[in-house]
Amino acid sequence: MQTKTDWRPRTPGRGGIEVSALGFGCWAIGGEWSTPDGSPLGWGKVDDDESVTAIRRALDLGVTFFDTADVYGAGHSERVLGRALAGRRDDVVVATKWGNLFDERTRVMDGADRSPEYAREALIASLRRLGTDRVDLYQLHLGDTQFDEAAELRDACEEFVAEGLIRAYGWSTDDPERAALFAEGEHCAAVQHACNVLEDAPGMLALSEERDLISIVRSPLAMGLLAGARDPGRRADRGDIRSAPPAWLRWYEEGGVPAGHWAARVEAVREVLTADGRTLAQGALGWLWARSRRAVPIPGFRTVAQAEENAAALAQGPLRPEQLRQIAGLLA
Repeated sequence: MQTKTDWRPRTPGRGGIEVSALGFGCWAIGGEWSTPDGSPLGWGKVDDDESVTAIRRALDLGVTFFDTADVYGAGHSERVLGRALAGRRDDVVVATKWGNLFDERTRVMDGADRSPEYAREALIASLRRLGTDRVDLYQLHLGDTQFDEAAELRDACEEFVAEGLIRAYGWSTDDPERAALFAEGEHCAAVQHACNVLEDAPGMLALSEERDLISIVRSPLAMGLLAGARDPGRRADRGDIRSAPPAWLRWYEEGGVPAGHWAARVEAVREVLTADGRTLAQGALGWLWARSRRAVPIPGFRTVAQAEENAAALAQGPLRPEQLRQIAGLLA
């Protein structure tokens, strides 16, 4: 079990990338975007100036890892992140993803491309939007890619490393076997997967430990449910993906109302998570750090206040072992 004196840096054996124990996910700051039929894929309207200020505030508070994707906001998230990091690029580790097809003008995502040729095309476009000459961690965004296609993309990523376009790569997938395939590459440094207090991911965490990978944890706050962000009596805005949740978004019902089963589980562990003066979100982040020394949660944010609250969890560190056991018992 980590202690507050040894848990902060996350440096994998391969790729030489050191990241802060907490990263920030940049999906929400991409603003509104959708599927061709108009179903929302973003988190609603955003204020770009607020997003830029929040990123810079996070940097000041010790967060040096930012994870985005080319498709977030149909390119907009990358542009905002690049603007915020201007003049401080060497202070941070930037991760982005590729694989989805989208139209920047209409902000619509439509289809996917798993070819090595498109991987290069997407990478060059991301570098342009981010305003940088390299991506520190380049990630395949299509979790169900077949093994033979994935092997070709892994080899393409090795070429990008050799050319200096990226430093390392990974895969955003919840399948340990797929992640293991990418991990066979010399410069594979990470796997990105879902995990939080409500839904553990022992297989993915074990693989990260076995293969010496950074375990980048998406949905660490269950899309806001573990941040207390959703009022049970208030419907989500139309541009928010939680207002019309797709099948994989189990934590919310139509209209963005927290699903009863999941809301009850949050209440079951609230007291433990908020002990020691933590907020609910800070407790949920502390659970992940206690759960695995490889875990780097990447909660989303849209405001300076959210950035400050999440970054403050760094000073509090992991939950204590007895708190971890107590939560396991409450959710058994």
